[in-house]
Amino acid sequence: MPSYEAILSATASLTASVILLRTIANDFIPESIKDRLFLHLHKISSSLSSQLTVVIEESDGLTVNQVFHAANVYLGEKLSSSTPRIKVNKPQKEKRLQVTTDKNQEMVDVFKGVKLKWVLLSTSRNHVLKKNNKNGVLKEEIRYFELSFHKKNREMVLGSYLPYLLQKAKEIKEKNKTLKLHTVDYNGTDYWGSINLDHPASFDTMAMDPAVKTALIEDLDRFSRRREFYRRVGKAWKRGYLLYGPPGTGKSSLVAAMANYLKFDVYDLDLKEIQCNSDLRRLLIGTGNGSIIVIEDIDTSLDSAEDDKVTLSGLLNFIDGLWSSCGDERIIVFTTNHKDRLDPVLLRPGRMDMHLHMSYCTFSGFKTLASNYLRIQDHQLFDEIKGWLDKVQATPAEVAGELIKCEDPDVALRGLIKWFHNRANTEMQDGSLNI
Repeated sequence: MPSYEAILSATASLTASVILLRTIANDFIPESIKDRLFLHLHKISSSLSSQLTVVIEESDGLTVNQVFHAANVYLGEKLSSSTPRIKVNKPQKEKRLQVTTDKNQEMVDVFKGVKLKWVLLSTSRNHVLKKNNKNGVLKEEIRYFELSFHKKNREMVLGSYLPYLLQKAKEIKEKNKTLKLHTVDYNGTDYWGSINLDHPASFDTMAMDPAVKTALIEDLDRFSRRREFYRRVGKAWKRGYLLYGPPGTGKSSLVAAMANYLKFDVYDLDLKEIQCNSDLRRLLIGTGNGSIIVIEDIDTSLDSAEDDKVTLSGLLNFIDGLWSSCGDERIIVFTTNHKDRLDPVLLRPGRMDMHLHMSYCTFSGFKTLASNYLRIQDHQLFDEIKGWLDKVQATPAEVAGELIKCEDPDVALRGLIKWFHNRANTEMQDGSLNI
């Protein structure tokens, strides 16, 4: 029987041969043969070590494997200048290049002092298709990662490393995410079409009551961190907001500010474009987790739906029925100019959890607009403008419309005062001026 030293020497020699053959394959062997050869060499190398290999397939039937896609994102950030092959992709509607590891490229990651080796592999599977009494073959590529490490680190990898990878991938995607505005499109995937959402609104630029703004930010923060709370109390992880007030008070801009703050996509749900309640359910299923669904002018949307295409009961089931649990971390925002016209069944908690009054421009709101448009924090005309705001109702959009006319603060503010004079004269004639 061969000695231990002889076996060890033979193993080392064979492993070295495998590494040499792999190097030769990368340089000289055609791509079509290289994949199969690399796969066989990889299996031989793995069988000679004390390593444990975890196989992470791209999908399990129709179900997407989140670990695979997380690994693709995570490893893409770990690529070094010495990596011999990488893949670069730029989807049509994205701003950034997506860089990922290519097949058969080994990568080493280190977690808590443990080396972990990754490699992306692929194989193929043939599907026989029958059409018009003729057989055809569809070739499907099956991609998967192999993660190898010493067997003694099994519990650490499964219990700590892979959850860490999932969290890091989520952070990377949020950092690089291009927000989307989705609209109803029956020709699109899941009845949705999308464009990039480049709206610059933020909470800092919103001319709204400071107390209302603070309350909303605190509520959004509390909602975002309470995944386990919602599961514990048996409720779907969603929240509803009603934005009400006259036109021009910033309801749409506030939705954009919420999306930018949370890094959530926006789904603009125009009920007049939906043909029936079943389509409404399909649209809900097509929305992504971590998203804002917007239903604008809710007081007129149901009234104008032809032939009851979307009914109130269908909408209520969409908001908080069984179908509302198909997804996580969703926010539904309703807007209206006339809160008093809404059916009371829509207003209760669980459907519209927080009601936010978007008021006419206040002095604090004006100061925000002056800072945004004129880059000033104070001016000798501010007191006079404060007096006008106490007497004349003006929306933030109307005030902004005057301030944008000139970059010179003196000229812009005097133009705003002149506008207040004209509005006051008009309101005196119809008796609506608040004196």
